[in-house]
Amino acid sequence: MLARTNEAPVLLLGAAHVIDLSTPIRRTLADRVLDGIAVELDRERAAALFAPADPGARRAPGVPLVARLWGLLQRRLGSEIGGGAGEEMKVAARIAHERELPLFLIDDPIRATLTSLLTSLSLKERVSLLVGAVVGLFVPARVVTEQMDRYADDPQEFETELRRASPTLAKVLLDDRNEHMADRLAGLRARGYGRLAAVVGDAHLPGLVQALHRRGVPVETIGFRELRAIGPSSSSS
Repeated sequence: MLARTNEAPVLLLGAAHVIDLSTPIRRTLADRVLDGIAVELDRERAAALFAPADPGARRAPGVPLVARLWGLLQRRLGSEIGGGAGEEMKVAARIAHERELPLFLIDDPIRATLTSLLTSLSLKERVSLLVGAVVGLFVPARVVTEQMDRYADDPQEFETELRRASPTLAKVLLDDRNEHMADRLAGLRARGYGRLAAVVGDAHLPGLVQALHRRGVPVETIGFRELRAIGPSSSSS
């Protein structure tokens, strides 16, 4: 039977989906006593991420064009920058397996999120999102790295810019998902999984912390900037 450890804070680790933080995450969790590990994934994305690579495999039908473009962009940048898209989620899953801990998928189903997004966006916002995805396919990796450095220096500035450019995008991709992930983490604690570590995109940290606090859940955070400073990335971990 699991020990009730609801006094322990949930540890939130802020990752960047195209930068491999395997070594920092391993070092951070090495000495932690945990009841489980959570990741910002749903069943469909987890199945795609953890499945063996198969270039000839057909993609699941019904995935919107914007989602396919952004997925392609993440994979390209991940390989060029030095990791691979989703490496932080993979290492979290490996750590859970090695330590015989349950792995919890706490994000909303990707298709439901995309449906909500596309039905909520104005025509202008839809066009901007599509154009941004297409343009991003040709952005040099060094430009993305420079932007990640800027983000690490001032995450709040990027969130402010996002909310100014598209309040709808911020609400659907950040606010709504933060509330739902907070519900799932709080529910896990109520079931006895008090000592949790959750790996999520760094942009989720501020809103997720607030959402958990509203539910009476104590939180500890280690953001992208702190993780990156712990040590060099390594895709072999």
